[in-house]
This record gives sequence, structure tokens and C-alpha cells, in this order.
Amino acid sequence: MGEKITEDLIRLRAEHNDGELFSLEELSLHQLDIEKIEHIDRWCSKLVILYLQNNLIPRIENLGHLKRLQYLNLALNNIEVIENLEGCESLQKLDLMVNFVGHLSSVDSLRHNIHLRDLCLMGNPCSRFEGYRQYVVAALPQLQCLDGTEISRSERIQASHSLTEVRRRIQEEEKEYLKRRAEQKEAERSKGGEESGGLDGSWSTDINSLEEEKDQHLQEKLRSSDTAMERQEQEFWQKPCAFTPECRLEVHRHLQWKRKAKEKKIEKKEKCRALFGDNGQALNINEPNCILCSWLSSVLSCRHMDTSLIDADVQPTYVRVSVKGKIFQIVLPAEVKPDSSTAQRSQTTGHLLLTMPLVAVHGGSFLIKKIKKPKNRKNVPERLEVDPSKCSSIDFTNIISQQSSREGRRKTPPSSAASVSEEFEDDPDVPPLV
Repeated sequence: MGEKITEDLIRLRAEHNDGELFSLEELSLHQLDIEKIEHIDRWCSKLVILYLQNNLIPRIENLGHLKRLQYLNLALNNIEVIENLEGCESLQKLDLMVNFVGHLSSVDSLRHNIHLRDLCLMGNPCSRFEGYRQYVVAALPQLQCLDGTEISRSERIQASHSLTEVRRRIQEEEKEYLKRRAEQKEAERSKGGEESGGLDGSWSTDINSLEEEKDQHLQEKLRSSDTAMERQEQEFWQKPCAFTPECRLEVHRHLQWKRKAKEKKIEKKEKCRALFGDNGQALNINEPNCILCSWLSSVLSCRHMDTSLIDADVQPTYVRVSVKGKIFQIVLPAEVKPDSSTAQRSQTTGHLLLTMPLVAVHGGSFLIKKIKKPKNRKNVPERLEVDPSKCSSIDFTNIISQQSSREGRRKTPPSSAASVSEEFEDDPDVPPLV
């Protein structure tokens, strides 16, 4: 389904006017797949410029109260008749380029817009009628420019003189065109694609009747291979089609269905993501397009990302970091303490650092163990100590025995029975050496 014109949508597009509607003078609602003009003339009565190009609008309506409107852009829509613009008293420029206007005589309704100076009808079926320009110039004497070309005085006089003959040819071509349109609408109805309103150019799209069929086709597409989908895509775009509102709407529905199928495929793929194996063991996961880096260096390296988009979950045997819905999960080589773990992020580089204390070191230096509380001692605090029997590596602190170490540090007293040289003379006047 197409977008509907709502108050929230208009307020969003009126952000340059602080979201106020009563004083809004310019509004842009282009490329929103809008299928009906509504509410604008009641909520934004002071509009001067209105952009509605590149939508799916089949009819000009609900614009009669825009007395100040000067420029209306309805290019690239599905409009077939020019109507309901008599109330736009200040209208100066009307753009209906690349629509489906085949009722050229409907331009007569613009005679009431006495300030209309510029009209664009290029790309419409009526622009291929013989005598199209002469008819429009004669029917709208207030025009100064048609399809980007100025109307000269001599051209206007000549068109006025030949108006009777030109009008007759235009009526014949209009009749043939309406007959072809009726056949096209009947062919579309037979295929169940469209339900048309009469020959006044109004028509409506029955999207709801196609929902079940589209959902069924969607499931078939999802089950088919990528090669089959590419082949069907090429067949759709290579199939010839007429220049009609129905064909344009069919292209829009096809693009909408393709976008929906892609979303379903992505959603199905995300649901199939397994975080744990069959035995319940956590798996190492790094989803595509995830901005997470290697485990040993930094966990996150996006400097300008908001921290609220990051979620870290530390478990005893694995750690999981979610960044904007993308999951990075890694199994830890040893058991850690989740309650004592911390997460810090650098404000300069954006790196995320996870600190996780180990519960035990496997195959390494030591093992932490709890001392039993003595029975004969009260109020003795429990302490943690290293159990030497569990060590498998060399204890460098016991390379030198404690006894030899003590003897090495002990000073040896001088021997009293030390030998004296025979030539030594003990002079009492000489002070002893220190």
C-alpha cells in the first residue's frame, strides 16, 4: 500500500516551520508513493508552494481551499484529467509533466484560474494529439508559457482563428484515445490487476485482493534459488508494456514486492542464526558486516558510534557483544568471573576493552584454593594460598636452599688462633689498625 497523508507526516515535512501547519507556506511531499490527496487544504490553508511529484496520485482533489497557492507540482503521477482547481484563485504555475492526461478538453477547466501563466503537459498522451499546442493556447488566453516555450502574440492570434477546426480534430482523437483506454482497462480487469472507475479518468487500485496471491508467490520465491529469481526478474523487465497508469502501478507493486521479499529473506536468515551448538556449547560467531575486530587486539574500533548501541554480555565460558544488532560471540579459553568483569571504552579511539578475571589458570603456574578453617581457633579469617603440590612449573624461589642462604648471610668470626709473622714487631707506640 502507498503512503497516506497524515498530520505527523506533514509536521515532519514542515520542520523548517517548527512543525506549525496553520502558517506553513511551502510543503514537499514528493517520492512518498502517495495514492490520494487529502487533508492538505484543511490543515495548510496558507500554502503557496506544494510539491507532490513522483507519487501514485490518480486524481486532482481536495485542493480547492488553497486560495494562496501559486505553484503546484504534480509531475510523474497517474493523473488522467485536469479538474478541481477552480478554487485555487492564485495559481500561477501548474506542472503535470509525464502523467496520463488524455482528456485534452479538460484544460478548459483552467479558464477560471485567471492568474495562471505557466503550464507544463509534456510527456502526456494529449501532447501527441495533432493541434495540441494550438488548442491549449486558444483555450487559455491567460497563458504566457506552455511546456517551457513562451507563447507569442502572433501564435495566439493564429490559434484563435483556427480554434474551430482544431477543436474538431481534438475531439476525434480524444474519442479514439478513450476507446483504447477502455480496452486497456478491460484487459487489466480480466487479469485481476485493476478495477477502473468510468471514463472520467478516475480509477482505484485493489491491493487487498492481491495480498493472498502475493504472499503465496512470496513463499515460492523464497524457496526458489537465486538463479531462478534473477531469471524471473529479467523476464519482468524485458516484458513489453503499454504506457498506462496500470503498468506504472504494476512496476511499483513489483518493486514493493521485491523489497518485501528481501526483508523476509533477511529476517528468515536472522532467525536461523544459532548461538549454541546441539550440545549446548557456545559457538564462535562474527556476523557479516559487523564492525567488531579481532579478539586479541580491540573489540570495537568505531570511534563515532554511540555507546548505547553496544551491549556486552559476559558469561563464565563465553562473551557476546552486540553492536547495532550484529553479534560477535567468542568462546573463552578459561572460565572467568562475570560479576567481577568490567567494560571500558576509550573516548578517543572508541576501542572497547573487556576485563574478565580468571577463576583458575589451567595447565599453568598455580591453582587458587581455599584454606580450611581450624577447629580449635575462632574468628580466624579465611585466606587463599598457593598449593605447591599443584604446580607443574619450576619454582624459582627455591633454587637456593634456605639453610645455605642463612649461612651465606651469617658473618664468620675471626679466628683467635691466627698465625703471626716472625718478623712482626709489636710497637706499643703505634696505634692499632682499624
